[in-house]
Amino acid sequence: MNPSVEQYIGSKDQWQQELECLRGIVLECNLQEEFKWSIPVYTYRGKNIIGLGRFKNYCVLAFFKGALLSDSEKLMVRPGSVQAARFIRFASVQEIVKKESVIKAYIFEAIEVEKAGLKVPKKKSSDYPVPIEFQNKLDEMPALKKAFNALTPGRQRAYIVYFSAPKQAKTRSARVEKCIKQILSGKGLDY
Repeated sequence: MNPSVEQYIGSKDQWQQELECLRGIVLECNLQEEFKWSIPVYTYRGKNIIGLGRFKNYCVLAFFKGALLSDSEKLMVRPGSVQAARFIRFASVQEIVKKESVIKAYIFEAIEVEKAGLKVPKKKSSDYPVPIEFQNKLDEMPALKKAFNALTPGRQRAYIVYFSAPKQAKTRSARVEKCIKQILSGKGLDY
């Protein structure tokens, strides 16, 4: 048992019991417990398989290569614009206990994915079409284009996905306008 994990889970908040329950299930699957990026992380032969996390309205079991799992029960959600990770959200101990066998099946599938050496094929930012509203702004404002190109690929992708989501051009344009200052400041979408 990792003392840092003990401290993380032991902090008295609304998700303490749920995280203890998830931890117990994960440890029964013979994964190594570590503490990385300020969260409990469970590894197999040094490779990250699962992380535990808490949010305001739920706690999560995060699968680092969740995109490669079959998700037969349709429990997983994609957090933001990430390509590989997937979360299973929980709001009560009862929910976790009810799904324990499914959770274990997902964990064992994740271990098999790692054993097989599978990798999530990652798209590059250039694989995402730039919406015309944003392309026009990039053409209009060389400083914006320079700042956007200086962003990390993940931040570029997040902006492109965000700008592309609305169906109406008016909404896409409004999103672009709203984010210009952030991009010029070198910040990502969620800052």
